[in-house]
Amino acid sequence: MSYPDTIDLHGFRHKEAMELVQETLQNLDQQGAFSLTIITGNSTVLQQRIFDEILSFTPYKYFIPGWNLGQIIVSHTPL
Repeated sequence: MSYPDTIDLHGFRHKEAMELVQETLQNLDQQGAFSLTIITGNSTVLQQRIFDEILSFTPYKYFIPGWNLGQIIVSHTPL
């Protein structure tokens, strides 16, 4: 099964957005290496919640690119 490489959180409430991010990352992790772009828009609060409540507990690399501050790029390359 193929999973998305981008999720757009516009229009989602924070709780729903957090659940979608968590579920998507769990599914992607099962397929091995991945890169995921999470589009958050201008919500720095949502970005911080994703960092603090989800990504900080994972082995994934993640960053906000300088060319688009409204997204988070998450990648994982298992050994």
